[in-house]
Amino acid sequence: MSEHDHETFESTESGASLTYPQQAGTIRKNGFIVIKGRPCKVVDVSTSKTGKHGHAKCNFVGVDIFTGKKYEDMTPSSHNMDVPNISRVEYTLVDVNEEGFVTLMMENGDTREDLTLPKGTDEAEKLAEQIKTQFA
Repeated sequence: MSEHDHETFESTESGASLTYPQQAGTIRKNGFIVIKGRPCKVVDVSTSKTGKHGHAKCNFVGVDIFTGKKYEDMTPSSHNMDVPNISRVEYTLVDVNEEGFVTLMMENGDTREDLTLPKGTDEAEKLAEQIKTQFA
């Protein structure tokens, strides 16, 4: 076998997609969709009637789940939209140390100690102080 006969794979991903397609007409308020490349929670959906070209249109208003920024999108109700795969995990706060690292406990009893209190913006700093005072 020569040097050029073998294949090299550079990817280390599991192959799982971050989104899946869903028909726009089936997406409801409080669901999740991707608008302009951002994962958003749908806060408003309105559907216009079928026009002269035969497609009813869905108008989506969504709020980015990470930044809180508002996004809007309009698409035919029969077309697919990307829906993000979202999993929500709740933790119990066990401890906050002097450096701002938190100890969190999962439902199964395992702990996680690799996260810090929020920082970077005034709002995040205020939230971090609120967590510290309420935990103390």
